[in-house]
Amino acid sequence: MNPDSALVALSASLNEEGPAVEFLPGATNNDYLVNHVGEAELEGLQEIAAVVRTSGSTGTPKRAALSIEALASSSMATAEYLGFEGQWLLALPLHYVAGLSVLSRSLYAGTRPWAMDLNPSFGAQGFNEAASALTDSKRLVSLVPTQLQRLLTDPSEQTLATLKRFDAILLGGARASRAVLDEASKYSLNIHLTYGSSETSGGCVYDAKALPGVQVKTVDGRILLGGPTIASGYLGNQALSIEHFSVDHEGTRWYTTDDLGSHEDGVLYISGRADDVINTGGLKVSAAKIQHVIESVPGVESVVVLPVADPQWGQQVGAALSGSADPDTVREAVRAALGSAAVPRRFLQLPELPLLPNGKFDRMAMGALLAATNE
Repeated sequence: MNPDSALVALSASLNEEGPAVEFLPGATNNDYLVNHVGEAELEGLQEIAAVVRTSGSTGTPKRAALSIEALASSSMATAEYLGFEGQWLLALPLHYVAGLSVLSRSLYAGTRPWAMDLNPSFGAQGFNEAASALTDSKRLVSLVPTQLQRLLTDPSEQTLATLKRFDAILLGGARASRAVLDEASKYSLNIHLTYGSSETSGGCVYDAKALPGVQVKTVDGRILLGGPTIASGYLGNQALSIEHFSVDHEGTRWYTTDDLGSHEDGVLYISGRADDVINTGGLKVSAAKIQHVIESVPGVESVVVLPVADPQWGQQVGAALSGSADPDTVREAVRAALGSAAVPRRFLQLPELPLLPNGKFDRMAMGALLAATNE
């Protein structure tokens, strides 16, 4: 994937010399289309540089409008937190915020990103080859947990050397399992856990602490993120914009996330999603807690816990996992920790869990597969 045309288009929009851009997926993971967003679509929004779609892992993707200030603030806050700028390896598709952020951070740093070949899929060989082309003394990459897990599964000496050469590995997009983090710790990798979304110009909380200029608060357990990195709203969905975005009396722009947690002494703790609760037969159980228990079972590589509609119980607990763990062992571990109501009734074990192009788990696909399984 050659990002040069994307860099030119984004540079023009950031310098107010061209229209806002939206990168759309092409025929393959290496291809993309540059869509110039018309002024009519941006009516009422000021100085929009880019439009980026949410992952759509649980529904129809939304189109978040990111201003010049939002992307500039995100890039500068990242550099300030890390303490350096450098050359980025682009290992994620451009049409997601993590890929877009690599371009914007590179433009503000004055460095040229190098893109890896994402066809047919992400793997160690392609990662090593692309990383070997980096020339800057400071090197950075953004990965999702599934990518890092693949790199750390029986890693070669070359792969470990490549990973250790990065001065910062930003890991976000989904919750990283304890097993992946333990493996990374064994090799002293420069991992920074990031939290954010398309609506916040990418990661805005690193290692559980807000980036410079970013504000965090909770209201009734719901996490809100504020500051200059927040999107201006959703295109074509005013009602959803009003629901999720607001400006307080001090002029700070806030985004209401779908996540639950607490913010204490400057540290953000994430407990799960607002839609995390599974109501099965009138008993409510937490998908996040079930997932945490299953991840601790030996042999489990990845797991996603989802509600599955059921005519008798309303919902049943569904679990899709990869790895060699025995299903009965998994069920007993959940029963012992959380009780029988939390035990997965729909169970799916696959060699690998299905992914979206940005490396996140395809929750809709797994939900459909779980719905088709027998109890």
